[in-house]
Formats: sequence, structure tokens, C-alpha cells
Amino acid sequence: MALYVDSPWIEEVEQAVEWGVVEGVTTNPALLAKVETPNNKTLSGLSRALQHKGLVFYQPTAETNEARLQQIHAMNREVGMGLLGVKLPCNPAHLKLAKSLLESNYVVGMTAVFSPGQVALACAVGAQYVLPYVNRSTRLLGDGPELIRQMRTVIDSMGSQTQIIAASIKSPEEAYDTLAAGAHHLTLPFNVLKEMAQHPLTEQAIEDFAKAAKDK
Repeated sequence: MALYVDSPWIEEVEQAVEWGVVEGVTTNPALLAKVETPNNKTLSGLSRALQHKGLVFYQPTAETNEARLQQIHAMNREVGMGLLGVKLPCNPAHLKLAKSLLESNYVVGMTAVFSPGQVALACAVGAQYVLPYVNRSTRLLGDGPELIRQMRTVIDSMGSQTQIIAASIKSPEEAYDTLAAGAHHLTLPFNVLKEMAQHPLTEQAIEDFAKAAKDK
């Protein structure tokens, strides 16, 4: 199981890397729009924050596959082959693009998947990852972790190597439920990672240990 940080902010990624808990970064167009630097500079900075040792996921936004390919190739030059992960929302046009990218040795994750059927197609095309939205699925469909469970069943029954990187996770509790449902990996906002690393009882224990040491 690997943890990714879902963030466009280099400072957050640097902190998560310092903790030694993340193996990559995920972004999306909405996140990248929140930072002022051009996308290519942001992505190259995120890769540097990972010390060029993990995937940085990028989602192209152009209207045609030809234009999307141009965007992907440009970002690949910034991040480096084998370090750029390409996120593509699951639909027929993007499945076609995924097949082309996979033949060129790109790492591909089909995202915005909301049904087991979409996962089956991602497996069939050979995508390395699917990135379903857990919290959004709960809000719109009723039970995000249950959908993860169904997706994992599809993957296992097909004997596929495709893995689930569960996204759209808003709390530590949702992270735990998603892992229990069968997600292979999680991508988490920095604030959720930070919340998972802390607990009031831990801080109380630290204070108690410090007091005991002084008393001695």
C-alpha cells in the first residue's frame, strides 16, 4: 500500500516527504488552478519535492486527443518518463488515448470512475491505476467504500494488475473505511495526512513522559 498526497503546493509535498510517508503526488485541473505558477513549473517542482523518486499525476484538459497528447508530452519533458502519471477521466475517447499512451510506456490512471463497469474497461485497456472519487461517490451515489469494494471485486475476478488509488477522501475515518473496502493505495489532502499523524492522547502521553523524566 502506498500513500500519495493530493496537492499542487510544493511546501506541502516537501513536508510529507520529510515525514517519509508518501510515495507520489496527485493533481487535477482544479488543484493546479489554485497556484499561480504555470502547470509545467508546478509539476517539475512537485517532482523535485519528491526527489524525482515518485509519480506526479497530471490530467490534461485539451479538447481533443491530439491536443491532449501535446500537453502530456510537454509535461513529460518537465517531469521525466517514468515519473509522470497521466490521469484520464473514463470515457471512450480517453480509453482510446490511454491505449496509445500505454503503448508508449506511459503510466496511466483512469479517473472519475463511478461504476464497476468503468473499472472493467480500465482493466481491459491495461491501465495501471484507477482513481475513483470516494467522498463524491458517497454524496452522489450513497456509499463510496461499497463502490470501492465492488471495483476491487471486478479487478480480482478479471485477474487484472490494475490497482486502485482511492481519491476524494475527506477524513481519516473515510481513509480507513476505504482501505478496508479494498483500495490498494490512497491519495490524501495534506490536511488529512496531518490529521492522521496526530491524536490528543498521543500529545498527552508525550507530556506525561516528559513530566516523569523531570520528576526523576
